Amino acid sequence: MNKTKRKIFETSMKLFAEKGYDATSIEDITATVGVAKGTLYYHFSSKEEIFNFLIEEGIKLLQNSIDIKTSKLTNYIDKIRAVVLIQVKIVSKYEDIIAILLSQFYGKEARNQKCQTLIYEYINKIEQIVEQGIKKGQIKKGNSKAIASEIYALICSSLVYKLRNQEDFDVMTLFREYDVTVIEGLKA
Repeated sequence: MNKTKRKIFETSMKLFAEKGYDATSIEDITATVGVAKGTLYYHFSSKEEIFNFLIEEGIKLLQNSIDIKTSKLTNYIDKIRAVVLIQVKIVSKYEDIIAILLSQFYGKEARNQKCQTLIYEYINKIEQIVEQGIKKGQIKKGNSKAIASEIYALICSSLVYKLRNQEDFDVMTLFREYDVTVIEGLKA
């Protein structure tokens, strides 16, 4: 990604997170970036395309990080630990992308449905880990869809925790709390 496209990407992410999708205009983006509309349209054909690029890149980052980390592990509780730690780290570093995804999750418009689809695909990835862990006897029997949704919900709770404290938080401290209160309860 070239420097101008990256700046448009980062600025749009910040504006969508702060003002919301509907309240952010192309003019807001170009004025903040300091480029002409033509330059923006050279990189993205519309505000919707910018939005789609943002959320796809955000989920791709999350999924790729999880794929890399979990592929090296054989114990399914450890895989869940890796998922939770990555989620907490992503919230810490990329809070705006998570805020955008969550803010656009509800509704019937194309962008809402896109967010829903991407989030459900991600939850399904977690669900597969849970199902395999149950089959191997490493995770206690239960509803794998519910368990995967609970694990995904840690993204939401991590973001709320960060916003509530209005400051950066220690990733490992929060992760250890989740390990004790959530992950340990999954052991078979």
